[in-house]
Amino acid sequence: MDNHPTLDFCDGVIPKKYRRDASHRVFANRSLSLEKIKFFGFDMDYTLAVYKTPQYEALGFDLVVSRLVSIGYPQELLNFQYDPTFPIRGLLLDREYGNLLKVDSFGNILVCVHGFKFLSGPEIQELYPNKFIQITKETESRIFILNTLFNLPETYLIACLVDFFSNSEQYIPSKTGVRHGDLWMSWKSIHQDVRVAVDWVHDKGTFKQRTIEKPEEYVVKDPRLPTLLHRLRQAGRKVFLATNSDYKYTQAIMTYLFDFPHGPTFDSPHQPWLTYFDVVIVDARKPLFFGEGTILRQIDTETGALKLGTHIGPLQHGHVYSGGSCDVFCEMIGATGRDVLYVGDHIFGDILKSKKVGGWRTCLVVPELAQELHVWTDKRDHFTDLQALDLKLADLYKNLDSNSDIRPDISSIKKDIQHLVHDMDMAHGMMGSLFRSGSRQTFFANQVSRYADLYCSSFINLLYYPFSYFFRAAPMLMPHESTVSHSEVLHEDEILKTPVTSRQRAVSQTNGEVTPDKRPQMLRANTIGAPPNLRASTPTNITHGHDDDDEE
Repeated sequence: MDNHPTLDFCDGVIPKKYRRDASHRVFANRSLSLEKIKFFGFDMDYTLAVYKTPQYEALGFDLVVSRLVSIGYPQELLNFQYDPTFPIRGLLLDREYGNLLKVDSFGNILVCVHGFKFLSGPEIQELYPNKFIQITKETESRIFILNTLFNLPETYLIACLVDFFSNSEQYIPSKTGVRHGDLWMSWKSIHQDVRVAVDWVHDKGTFKQRTIEKPEEYVVKDPRLPTLLHRLRQAGRKVFLATNSDYKYTQAIMTYLFDFPHGPTFDSPHQPWLTYFDVVIVDARKPLFFGEGTILRQIDTETGALKLGTHIGPLQHGHVYSGGSCDVFCEMIGATGRDVLYVGDHIFGDILKSKKVGGWRTCLVVPELAQELHVWTDKRDHFTDLQALDLKLADLYKNLDSNSDIRPDISSIKKDIQHLVHDMDMAHGMMGSLFRSGSRQTFFANQVSRYADLYCSSFINLLYYPFSYFFRAAPMLMPHESTVSHSEVLHEDEILKTPVTSRQRAVSQTNGEVTPDKRPQMLRANTIGAPPNLRASTPTNITHGHDDDDEE
């Protein structure tokens, strides 16, 4: 009996695979079965608490500029206003030259900006031989990765400062900084001042206070949030919150997020936000939380003060804890690692470290994905035009081989491709797409592929999937797989002409049994004892890993 599923093809047409609405989708880099997830963890900032853009970033930008002016930076900086069309996350700051770099996963430079000036290819080549920069531990002091949504105001502010000091008459710019009389400021020292100012605004300034005073102006409130968390707990899953924010700020933001007259359903009474979580951890200090961690202490929710001593368990529903570590936390809740799915927005603090150190499954929230998908669908005519240009390019070379003296003129086609790709880039903003530049994926896209099992535009998209759902990752195709059609026939006589015929590794199936094909006989003089096995046997059972969650 044939146990393989069959599809009902009508007139040779393959049925279209059902997919949810793109805005509700969760995308899979590695297969994952929600049925195997026992613990769902969430970050707060930019995950459960979605901050309104550009209002929130503009507030942070203005406060940091004011802080810089208060410590001696020029008053003229107060004229700058945050421009949301300029920055994207995932950029690298070259602190030696003051340049913002968009690179691919290998360090090849795709875009280079000095202040507000976008450098041309020859200008990039002059600063960076082969248009390349290393991203290693050895270059950590030079390269700063602007990976988080909190980095967006900082990214634009750096561009403002570099442009201001490079073009103001009273300053003399050089490759590595500016001079004003007997004053020298390197780009690296300017960025250090920006970093200190950003930390001051977040830790000691009025940024958080201004946010909680007018949460309706800066925070998105979604009535589906209580519903999702309630359904998770109804399905027997444990739900926890692990945030770097302090208790006072967490309490204010979460109270606002759950401030509805109803509960998880419109006909149920209101419930305090703490009732939706089995465990709440504030001041987690991620990524340190996933390493050595800090002391785990309980918080007095009446006063907000830390209780004395180290909390040694158990973790109780309705209580709030501060600090701790991934190892201690998992031991107390009985988690093994792969039964935890953590949802966060920070590619390093939330995703990379939780996966590499804690072994947790990961879901990255990428709010920019909504705009990425909009451009992907809205600019479909551009993609059609690109395909047409690819066809023209292929046709020019169609009948040519190594014996041909003809050199087709492809300059106009290359220019048309460049203009089309540029138009698509500008549809995303000045820095282009978060995930690619033309056909090349960005450093950020590579990080998402490597460390995020799932990714989506909003955590709320989990609401549109049953908790038994199996996310099956799409195959990661190489060019020889994505550009060669399955219907293309490779003639055996042509294959046999190649010098690699002896490298055939095929096996054939006879009467349901797998047998080796053309394997040489291994005969030896029977003068010594034979080894237990002369050769490996072809596996008949499933032993090769195909998906992360395909093991029974």
